[in-house]
Amino acid sequence: MSTTATPPQSANWQASVAHAFSRAAPRYDALAGAQRHIGDTLWSTLPGRASQVLDLGCGTGYWTHRLAQRYPDAQLTGLDIAPGMLAQAQACYGPRIRWQLGNAEALPFAAERFDLVFSNLAIQWCRDIGMVMNELQRVLARGGQAHLTTLLPGTLVEVAHAWQRPEALLQTPDRNELVRAIEHSGLTPIHQHAERRTFHYPDLNAVMASIKGVGAQVSRPHARRLTRRELQTARERFETLREPQGLPLSYQCLTLHLEKPL
Repeated sequence: MSTTATPPQSANWQASVAHAFSRAAPRYDALAGAQRHIGDTLWSTLPGRASQVLDLGCGTGYWTHRLAQRYPDAQLTGLDIAPGMLAQAQACYGPRIRWQLGNAEALPFAAERFDLVFSNLAIQWCRDIGMVMNELQRVLARGGQAHLTTLLPGTLVEVAHAWQRPEALLQTPDRNELVRAIEHSGLTPIHQHAERRTFHYPDLNAVMASIKGVGAQVSRPHARRLTRRELQTARERFETLREPQGLPLSYQCLTLHLEKPL
């Protein structure tokens, strides 16, 4: 999940993210093991019934499809910023689900449209978390719920150690910033839980494939290519972190259950 520490203007940033994830769409499902495990933490918290459901940052539609099976009488919408992801989703799961191109900071929906919003590891890519929470509050019906996972600072710290470039990691809002954004939006936090989730890989190539292969890397402008020696040094640094299960890769995860007051 590499990006520049000083992000470009919002439109350029969104275009870069959309491009990275569109390119990754054909191989995303094969490499998204960590993302699937993290998303499973939301499943048991979902309400028993829903009629209008939004999967925010739907990617290739894996969770959208599962939501459609869980709520067979609901109208499902999958929204993503990446056209390539939406094309993959439609090819896999067809037109029963509405696939919508859009940005979480300016949702293309009427007010009070959804009674359930689901979002797994998407909103950390947004530049203005306050706008995201305001938009969730706007599109949720009264009494509607949002069930989200996002990432906190410290995610992929092993990569920062190996490359000696902590500034190259995705700059995520910290938990206090998220709490303030929720409070200002008018949403009610029902539950929040932070935890570190660590996954293991056999070697550095597998580590980097798990990141690049799901689109979670945005090129830094004017970044120079690393030399062969620098790559080898990074590989050696990462090896010092090896555990019996393999090379570790950590995600600092925050699970949120929010509700719009009646």
